[in-house]
Amino acid sequence: MQVAGEITNIIFRSEETGYTVIDLKCSGGETITAVGIFPPVSDGEMLVLEGEYKMKTKFGNQLVVEKVSVSAPTRLDSIKRFLASGLIKGLGSVTASAIVDMFGINSLQKMNLPFELHKVRGVSLKKATEFGLQYSKILNMQETVMFLQDLGLTINMALKIYKVFEEKTKDVVTKNPYVLIDSIERIGFATADKIAANIGISKGSDKRISAGITYLLKDSAQRQGNTYLPEDELISQAIQLLQLDDDEPDRRIRDNIGDMILLGQLKRIDTGEHIALMLIKNYIVEKSISAKLIELSRDTLNFVADADSEIKRFEDEVGIVLHKNQRQAVKDAIENGIAIVTGGPGTGKTTIVKCILHAFRNMKQRVTLCAPTGRAAKRLSEATGEDARTIHRMLDLEWGDGNGVFTYNEMKKLPLDVIIVDEVSMVDEYVFNALLRVLERGTRIVLVGDKDQLPSVGAGNILSDVIGCGQFSVSYLTQIYRQSEDSSIVVSAHAINNGEMPDLTNKSRDFFYEEKDNAEQIRDTVLSLCTQRLPEFLNISPKDIQLLSPMKRGYAGVENLNREMQKALNPFAYGKREMKFGDTVFREGDKVMQTVNNYKQEWTVEIDGHSERGVGVFNGDVGYIDSINMQIQQFTVRFDDDKVAIYAIASLEQLVLAYAVTIHKSQGSEFDTVVIALDANYMLLTRNLLYTAVTRAKNMVVIVGAKKTLKFMISNNQTAKRYSLLSYLINAESKKQEIFD
Repeated sequence: MQVAGEITNIIFRSEETGYTVIDLKCSGGETITAVGIFPPVSDGEMLVLEGEYKMKTKFGNQLVVEKVSVSAPTRLDSIKRFLASGLIKGLGSVTASAIVDMFGINSLQKMNLPFELHKVRGVSLKKATEFGLQYSKILNMQETVMFLQDLGLTINMALKIYKVFEEKTKDVVTKNPYVLIDSIERIGFATADKIAANIGISKGSDKRISAGITYLLKDSAQRQGNTYLPEDELISQAIQLLQLDDDEPDRRIRDNIGDMILLGQLKRIDTGEHIALMLIKNYIVEKSISAKLIELSRDTLNFVADADSEIKRFEDEVGIVLHKNQRQAVKDAIENGIAIVTGGPGTGKTTIVKCILHAFRNMKQRVTLCAPTGRAAKRLSEATGEDARTIHRMLDLEWGDGNGVFTYNEMKKLPLDVIIVDEVSMVDEYVFNALLRVLERGTRIVLVGDKDQLPSVGAGNILSDVIGCGQFSVSYLTQIYRQSEDSSIVVSAHAINNGEMPDLTNKSRDFFYEEKDNAEQIRDTVLSLCTQRLPEFLNISPKDIQLLSPMKRGYAGVENLNREMQKALNPFAYGKREMKFGDTVFREGDKVMQTVNNYKQEWTVEIDGHSERGVGVFNGDVGYIDSINMQIQQFTVRFDDDKVAIYAIASLEQLVLAYAVTIHKSQGSEFDTVVIALDANYMLLTRNLLYTAVTRAKNMVVIVGAKKTLKFMISNNQTAKRYSLLSYLINAESKKQEIFD
């Protein structure tokens, strides 16, 4: 419904989010309370609001606003209240009264005329100019937000766009709305295309075609992890996306690709297998990685060390004898600039890392440990007894110039001789490039990971590509060391990885299977396991259990499982505050996961009695909602690594409930107990998906699903092709350096 009236009272406003609560005196004389996202507004302004009335338990009937139109006040008392509202800084009630007394109904028109406004007693020319600039900015913002609303955008999205482009917003959107795809989170090609159609940009416009090509490459990187697409595949996708009214759409698209290559926006490379097309940004990143890896591998060839003596010293001190494969892995790490250690659970990766640390410390080398996520770093630290940090924290992420920036970079190198990176399969190419750029010439790098796990959520396939290029020392660990008579997790994981069915007799103490044939049965069983049966049987908290599923939707998908888990573990209760985003309700006490990298999110953490501050919360970080304050529109999340972050409620779009998470999102994490819901309705049921899920469990894993689903996954060793040029570029870089050697 639509209402019109005058603002009589601003009850609450958050300048950060735009969330506002106002009293509005309607034209019929009735006063209503309206809530929602507003542009800057003030007492006395006239509004036209569109929304729906909703009854709030605490505050009564309120109009929840979806669209706002603002117009200037027209009555003298309203003009005076508007000017004295504080919206224009430095202009108080006394000056507001003086302006209205002098100019009357024309007061607002005089705000943009500093020489006229200067005539008012107490208003200097400098002040008059400042008042005029502020007033113009407010008008521009209000007009721009209304303009964007008329193009079909929500007021929340309109404010996000204005915060990025400010006074240039109209010009930017009118000239090329497709720039919003890169600049504004949650705006994709479809939304930008709708805006373009509303302002008259034709379907065959070159800017639309090039925007579609760019979007497809970026979307492929975000969704499938590809750093390029084969030319024919890209053109096919572009034809489908753009739906051009043209007899030869492929020709138009090829012409635009050619123009984008000439303009330095795209790179075309003939790999011998196919023609690869990639965004220039991705090409620069992969080129940089390949050059740095070859440089590091060449710079340390003359290093002299007695690896055998160092290994013997470690064995004597720890009281173990390394297997010959383990010994060779340590020797390779000591003697080479770049060494890769890969193996499944229980194959001795941690022992090798400890030995490498011991050896380099004895040789007085500066060595450090790092991992891509907080959970992985914590695991590494606990396993080795040494300090381990996330890559982001090691590079000292800070917020500046509108972006997340690292204190350590090409100009300020990390003072290290050796760096050991764990869980490398999780590292995307952007983070890996940032890491390599800070290493001094001669620094050794040891990459540790499991090549059979799922690749990174972000773009690239670092571990697989660095192994596959054939340029560096690789140690493959296959011998299982970490197992006991009562433990079957490690043995079962290796059986799955070898294409064999694990023992499903439930005779072990830590690996169990329950056969259920349909999604409803799977859902009911895993809910019972996570909320009642396992907590009682193991005498643990449900917080120690992580529910995993391959998919998001369906009865046994994480979205539905999260709703059901929330009902069981954290139901509605009077006095427990909650907030809603889309179809999801978030409550105090809920388990949540960050779904995007937020480089500017501030956090604090208590370390040894003092508070440390930092920025950056990343995709996959898990925590619990400590508190919600609806009055100031904020909530607090305490993450697993004890970081505490305060979010604006508008940032709910960055979070999901995490009682259940997808197997992809669980990468790099280790949980006390894992329950896996295997629904046959998911299309991409592969061996490495199941292997990754099982290897997340530390003490117990329970698989629930049909036996035929399990058999299919174990037999399906097909992995989705991830397009990356890193191996190709590493080999090209190696040949180039050989020419100049």
